[in-house]
Amino acid sequence: MSVSRRKLGRSGPEVSTIGLGAMGMSDLYGPADDAESIATLHAAIDAGVDLIDTGDFYGSGANEMLIGRALRERRREDVVLSVKFGSRRTPDGAFQPVPYDVSPEAVKDRLAYSLRRLETDYIDIYRPARLNPNIPVEDTIGALEEMRQAGYIRHIGLSELGAETIRRAAAVAPISDLQIEYSLISRGPEQSIIPTLRELGIGLTAYGVLSRGLLSGHWSPTRELSGKDFRAHSPRFQGENLEANLRLVEALGRVAERLGATTSQVAIAWVAAQGDDIVPLVGARRRERLTESLGGATLTLDAETLKEIEEAIPAGAAAGERYAAPLMATLDSER
Repeated sequence: MSVSRRKLGRSGPEVSTIGLGAMGMSDLYGPADDAESIATLHAAIDAGVDLIDTGDFYGSGANEMLIGRALRERRREDVVLSVKFGSRRTPDGAFQPVPYDVSPEAVKDRLAYSLRRLETDYIDIYRPARLNPNIPVEDTIGALEEMRQAGYIRHIGLSELGAETIRRAAAVAPISDLQIEYSLISRGPEQSIIPTLRELGIGLTAYGVLSRGLLSGHWSPTRELSGKDFRAHSPRFQGENLEANLRLVEALGRVAERLGATTSQVAIAWVAAQGDDIVPLVGARRRERLTESLGGATLTLDAETLKEIEEAIPAGAAAGERYAAPLMATLDSER
């Protein structure tokens, strides 16, 4: 299976049409298997998926160390590492209350640790996970540009920012891409964020393209979630919201059946079809799920099918917000 390639904005790197988000291999989605995770990372790279996304707070650094181990058996130049920083954890794994630490001093400190854990001397795309309202975005981007000039990072990325803040960041240094949740049931970026990105020549890496498994076609309404699973607290996975959202998934499944594809493949292909400046990130933790996701990267949707999908899941049809209210309040992209 051949994976095509896309360029992340005017200043960013060329990457595979689909990227692999590694968060679930270490955190937030319940127990994971390191050996299977490394095998999945290897399978992705061998299939031509070179964009690997992580965060220094995923598993409190464990995810970066996992990727570092996996890369010992592959060539570093064959991978584009995207790393987020800024979120803070406590020893028991809990997330500390906002605001996020994205000060110029934190940029350099957190970068130093990421380089060590990933066993590399540079990171391809480095980005703040969220903003701190008390720290001007210009200060954070200025420090990142200093690290780029020094060769420790190659590109500067953003995450979950609104249009006005994106403009302010882009005025300081070249930006490769914005990472933001974007899927059939999370279409907020279409209003002002995507048009701004295109005006400025900035790419988009879309996470949550399967809405954390909700759009996968594999979700059961009776599935029990542990307290450490993010979805146990997500409004879209609760009660009547979940029932309503699964009805949308069933409608999407009927489109997939007609195409001879799986529900998740159609959901991934829909995101990829929204523009060649958009790269969907999939959170496959096992090789079988990776293989399924790769099928979505090669699935072509014609105009008639895209219209059918829009009718199955109209914009704004999702029940519940994508995060609980306290987390939604931290998102610059939602203001």
